[in-house]
Amino acid sequence: MRLQIALCCLALTTGCALMTELFPELETREPTEPAPWVQPGGPPATDVENLVQYFGYVRKLPAADLTREYDTARQAYNRARSDYSRVRFAMLLSLPYATFNDDGRALDVLDPVLRKGDGRLYPLAQMLGSHIQEQKRLNANVQGLQQKLDALKSLERSIIERSR
Repeated sequence: MRLQIALCCLALTTGCALMTELFPELETREPTEPAPWVQPGGPPATDVENLVQYFGYVRKLPAADLTREYDTARQAYNRARSDYSRVRFAMLLSLPYATFNDDGRALDVLDPVLRKGDGRLYPLAQMLGSHIQEQKRLNANVQGLQQKLDALKSLERSIIERSR
């Protein structure tokens, strides 16, 4: 009886190997999609944790994948303007190195969540809104400093021209 079971098992494993050789499309492969932003150790407990992990995930994406992620988040935001989709979309809009960066629009997208003043995503939205406003202020300072530097360069050039 044991011999018969062993032979059946051997026939089954040999048959499976033979099937994958004859039909390669049956072979299991690794998925070609990028890894999700959820880290090992179980899914996040709350939407806030999920969005924080998501931000860590999108910060590391190459430009092409980031653009695809932006399109996905934009479509989700356009379909359902929930607090979750608003914060997610605003996170992407606020990425400083992204081609689609738009701090003003990110603040507009967050505004309804911030105006409510409550809800499970309000603290994260408040932090993100403060971060975006600080980023805008710093960008304005950089532009002002750049203008001053350009004026100094122009003044230096004119002094050099006069001394000739």
